[in-house]
Amino acid sequence: MVWCEENLVTASVSPKPYLLRAMHEWISDCGHTPHVIVDATFPGAQVPKAYVKDGKIVLNLSLKAAPKLKLGNEEIELDTRFGGVSHHVRFPVDAVLGIYARETGEGMPMEITAASPATPAATSSHPMHATSPPEFEEGTIDDGPTKPGRARPKLRIVK
Repeated sequence: MVWCEENLVTASVSPKPYLLRAMHEWISDCGHTPHVIVDATFPGAQVPKAYVKDGKIVLNLSLKAAPKLKLGNEEIELDTRFGGVSHHVRFPVDAVLGIYARETGEGMPMEITAASPATPAATSSHPMHATSPPEFEEGTIDDGPTKPGRARPKLRIVK
């Protein structure tokens, strides 16, 4: 509800930015790495086109990878690195297709709230139906580029 002059007016406020912030906090509090899938063709999306795959880009929103992250009600803005090169990235909240934890895949798909060229609103009620988060290569790199086909190194305790 919004108070407007002398009348109490009901405003239609999207829950999407609030859900994104809550999921980001929950994933971070669990010690995992929050990633978002963004419709790179959505009007107003400013992302590095070289890292777009099938019209989508996956971004690491951890505070380590994006220390100046701004999760606003209308748009998300961050400075991050791709292949060791710094980029300023910004996109409307409505361009977010889902948020998930990289380590577990747990997360939340988001509805497409406005049509874009690659994702018409009538496509599906479940925006992540065609591609699940693990199919995307991580777009934001916080520890330098990784070579395709190579797994990340793992530590093993030897007694």
